[in-house]
Amino acid sequence: MTRYAADVQPARRSIWNMYKRLWTHAGSQWKTMLAAAAAMIAISLLEFAIPQLTAYTIDHAIPDKRYDQLLWIAAGILGAALLLGLFSYVSSHLLSLVGLRTVNSLRNELYRHIQSQDMAFFDKTRTGDLMSRITGDVSILQQLVSSGMLQIVTEMVTFLAIALYMLYIDPLLTLLMLATFPLLFLFTRKVGRRMRTSFRAVQETSAEVNSHLQENLSGIRLMKAYASEPYEAERFTARTSRNMQASIKANRFSSMFSPTIDLLNYLGMTVVLLFGAWQAMSGRLSIGAIVAFLAYLRLLQNPVRQLSRLMNTIQQSAAAYERIEEVLDTKPTIIEKENARALPEIQGLVEYRHVDFAYQTDVPVLRDFHLTIAPGTMTALVGSSGAGKSTVAHLLSRFYDPTQGSVLIDGIDVKEVQVASLRKQLGIVSQDIVLLNGTIRENIAYGKPDATDQEVEEAAKAAHAHAFIQSFPDGYQSAVGERGVKLSGGQKQRLSIARAILKNPRLIILDEATAALDTESEQLIQQALSTLLAGRTCLVIAHRLSTIQQADQIVVLEQGEIIESGTHDELLIRHGRYRQLYDLQFPKGPNHSPAHNKEPLPSTR
Repeated sequence: MTRYAADVQPARRSIWNMYKRLWTHAGSQWKTMLAAAAAMIAISLLEFAIPQLTAYTIDHAIPDKRYDQLLWIAAGILGAALLLGLFSYVSSHLLSLVGLRTVNSLRNELYRHIQSQDMAFFDKTRTGDLMSRITGDVSILQQLVSSGMLQIVTEMVTFLAIALYMLYIDPLLTLLMLATFPLLFLFTRKVGRRMRTSFRAVQETSAEVNSHLQENLSGIRLMKAYASEPYEAERFTARTSRNMQASIKANRFSSMFSPTIDLLNYLGMTVVLLFGAWQAMSGRLSIGAIVAFLAYLRLLQNPVRQLSRLMNTIQQSAAAYERIEEVLDTKPTIIEKENARALPEIQGLVEYRHVDFAYQTDVPVLRDFHLTIAPGTMTALVGSSGAGKSTVAHLLSRFYDPTQGSVLIDGIDVKEVQVASLRKQLGIVSQDIVLLNGTIRENIAYGKPDATDQEVEEAAKAAHAHAFIQSFPDGYQSAVGERGVKLSGGQKQRLSIARAILKNPRLIILDEATAALDTESEQLIQQALSTLLAGRTCLVIAHRLSTIQQADQIVVLEQGEIIESGTHDELLIRHGRYRQLYDLQFPKGPNHSPAHNKEPLPSTR
């Protein structure tokens, strides 16, 4: 008993929370909902009137042979039927409007909330799963809003009105008929709990299918390069099979529900028919009253019948809402202070003071990290993979916050300022270039949507991208394809530099910006970077040491700690870790290395 109560209480809270949140989004449409409710009340009144006309015909018009009234009775029933059709259309249309607008508002809230999350949230959450929640789970809620919320309320009002009327006509017969309703309630609660669990499994396995599909389609080149289509097809089949099995289980419960409800309804009808017939034979009820009573019984059972039809939707919606609520209840760790101020235009002094950081609590990445970058200078971070170089850049962008210590720009802790004002003054050019599936112009102007065509063109020229853009038939309106698939690596990199130039940041982060390029593309990009870096503070993350020889400061990281720093020449003389890395790249000396002839990143001075 305790276990059952423990299971039911969260379920009740979940449904209550679901309706409460839906109401917050639907509340602004109260006029539309009132109109829909009025139409449904009109439907209930018309349904109440038709049995009265039937009873009058049987008990009065037929025995008294009132031929003159038959035409009016027929007109009344047909008129009521036409009005029923009209009000049904109005209520259905208005409820659909409420549902669509409510769900659209909820979907936008969910999307904005996901956007507000920090990078740690996206590190542990699959993209396909988030897509499934934003699209599939929210769409399931639309079915509930459009088809059920107001209708259930209206049906319950009708139920109470008819029950009171029937109690007035024949209390004993009504009580006998209502005796089946506690059974309906208990059955609905017991099966409904299991249905929600099974629907939750369906939605989770659907999310797995979506995640697998998203990962496969975005990595289609890798899959084809390794001829792994059969392997991926088997993995996809395994996931769809789990989804199918979960759907079969859910369907078993939902298929069982409606027939059982109908059986209990017919049991109530049997009681009414037999007991009513006995009363009619005894002269206590007229035949017309029995017919009307049976008609009212059908109306009384409508809410139960409606609930049985909606039970699948309600439980599926509750399961979907639980998944949506999990995201909405997730709080970002990167939170602006209430009194956070906009970061003023920066000069470019960057300081890391006693910084500790770990992505996982027991695996430290940075330990008591100290670093100062003077305004207008270039600082390069080098070291083994996993030394913490990219983490240093992430903390400056405030993608993450230090577990200890602080990061300051011009003496201001980045935690004290508005995140948007910080990132608007940062420019990031990385090896992993992100281009949107739009035009070249849209991608260049992404950081400054209100940029003029002339500004976009000037930025492209400064990034040495204007020439290849003009070679395309549609020029700046040419589509780049998903993730820039229609462009070469060098072309994508130059577009990302043009995007940074247009943004005109005071502080630049270069994360392996030239690591994967051929010699010709790299030379063009080095020229573009010379324009971008001029007079700006620059933090460079580099593995290719030939590109950072002109850096004002080179910092060597190992296991999250600075083990040496200085200029290129100073570090070579010390014969420390930097010299080891340098000798590994140039085993015969720099004069024998092809990389030695490549143009290094320009100094910012």
